[in-house]
Amino acid sequence: MPTHRNGSERFDLDAAWAVHPQVAVRPEPFGALLYHFGTRQLSFLKDRRLLTVVQQLAHCPSAAEACRVAGVEPAESRRYRDALARLAESRMITERTGRASRGDAHLQGEEAP
Repeated sequence: MPTHRNGSERFDLDAAWAVHPQVAVRPEPFGALLYHFGTRQLSFLKDRRLLTVVQQLAHCPSAAEACRVAGVEPAESRRYRDALARLAESRMITERTGRASRGDAHLQGEEAP
């Protein structure tokens, strides 16, 4: 897995990503809470569209496609890449190999954006 510590410019939007299997996602009016049962770390998504991106990761061939599906405009892509890079650094999302898979099993309380 690539290192993301020195900036989001290293985050590969063209790679396939998914919510880590040990992470629960709980949608909230402000965005979502992510809790990693392995590291016991809690993250807040303060943007409902970022929640949609995160939910789409398992269904899309790349993070860039998940952003497109969520309605992220090209002018906003850097901000979302930065957010995804932080989620990767904290192991909330992980790079995946192979085909897109259904990630609903670890999305608790999933609701439509």
